[in-house]
Amino acid sequence: MKIAFMIWTIVSGIFLMLGLSCWKSKKEVGFFTGVKPPKMKDVVAYNHAVAKIWFVFAAVLETTGIPLLFIQQNSPFALLLVGEMMILVIAVMIVYIRVEKKYRA
Repeated sequence: MKIAFMIWTIVSGIFLMLGLSCWKSKKEVGFFTGVKPPKMKDVVAYNHAVAKIWFVFAAVLETTGIPLLFIQQNSPFALLLVGEMMILVIAVMIVYIRVEKKYRA
């Protein structure tokens, strides 16, 4: 399961880089794929808030992957990880909707 954890870490790194890209952006960043972001009152604060969402997501994703180092292949515990990820993704969407309401022009 070490390979699974390495892949998990690479994916977490991708989300971390996405957060860095959002942090440095001068224009409003999109959150959902294929959807243009609306005009925001404070673009920099909005981008930083979105970047923080991605930073937290990457950190939580990485820490939830740690059990992959200790479980056996085809363990039922892997289903728990899938459930945790579903809850995490839903939570991220809810937080983003609140950020968008806060900064929308």
